[in-house]
Amino acid sequence: MSDNHDYLGTSDNTFRLRADILALMLKGAGYAAIFCVAVGVLLGATIWIGSFLPPESKEAPDPSYGYILTVDPTTQA
Repeated sequence: MSDNHDYLGTSDNTFRLRADILALMLKGAGYAAIFCVAVGVLLGATIWIGSFLPPESKEAPDPSYGYILTVDPTTQA
């Protein structure tokens, strides 16, 4: 019976380094996937909540900062 229980071949240092790098890359890809799914869920929830708004609210003028600060040139200071 053999005493070699090194099934993954980790006695070779280059293989071990490659395996560790692969594991770290897959871990990072998993974190990125979780982040992307979370952003998608938040975006989907925003769209879903927005579907309950009445149509009149979607026809309102743009409340951006530039629209609020428009100056009427006909008034005198």
